[in-house]
Amino acid sequence: MSMLRVSLFGKFRAVYQSEPVSGFETRKVQELFAYFLLNRDHPHPRETVASALWGEYSTAQSKKHLRQTLWHVNAALEGAANGTGRSFLQVEPEWISLHSTFGLWLDVAVFEAAYERARNVAGDALTPEVVIGLQEAVELYRGDLLEGWYQDWCIYERERLQNLYLTMLDKLMLYCEASGAYELGFTYGSRILKYDRARERTHRRLMRLLYLAGDRTGALRQYDRCVATLAEELNVKPARQTTELYEQIRSDNGPKGLVRVEQGAARSQDLGKDVLGHLKQIQRTLANAEHDVEQDIRAVQEALRAQDS
Repeated sequence: MSMLRVSLFGKFRAVYQSEPVSGFETRKVQELFAYFLLNRDHPHPRETVASALWGEYSTAQSKKHLRQTLWHVNAALEGAANGTGRSFLQVEPEWISLHSTFGLWLDVAVFEAAYERARNVAGDALTPEVVIGLQEAVELYRGDLLEGWYQDWCIYERERLQNLYLTMLDKLMLYCEASGAYELGFTYGSRILKYDRARERTHRRLMRLLYLAGDRTGALRQYDRCVATLAEELNVKPARQTTELYEQIRSDNGPKGLVRVEQGAARSQDLGKDVLGHLKQIQRTLANAEHDVEQDIRAVQEALRAQDS
């Protein structure tokens, strides 16, 4: 089924059948639809929406702007999905809500669903299925929410989703360390530091990953970057936990609890075997289902032939 695909990370994009949806060219039309998409879990009083998006105007003027912009949003949606767009919004005299997400793909919704599946689960305890969801989710984060928009409601949502993004990257770092995928873990950690250069916990984990991968020099240099960044941004020194890790790596005694890359690779191989076994089980289940369907088809065909005779 063709779907209306809306992306809110980075630049606003609304696409249907690989073509941009006509009618979403103006900022306010994008903003109104994005507002309902991001607050899709409950209906909204018209006055609240008007105040959030046109707060600089009087009540009467803001409601007028809302009516006009709402008409443009509905016109754009009606033009998408072969005239079924109106089902996305439910408009009542005093309330407006996202009526249905059927036929709608939203990057933020996929992103949040992946986070919920990993919520309250430590990174090193994630299942392979949840990890795949997190990896796909962080790739959807092509930029901060609706970059270039500075409305109060948007800034709040942007910060909330950015925090979820950093949390997911943090979980993936832990998973990569536990599974021996040190280089990939370093990639996730580097993404975190692009948003928060002074995140000391991430610096420590990068030091651990580099050391585990056999790059002791790189781990020591990561400590130097941590020291410099903390002094520059916060005017503080590293925590004792960070300096103790540095001393253990510098003496090459092996930080407590760390395993060298050879053992880490063995753990990664074991994890790969578990994933392969799971996939083979799925393959067997599908083959059995296909066999059952073929038997049912033959039974129906024989019954139809019997009726004809």
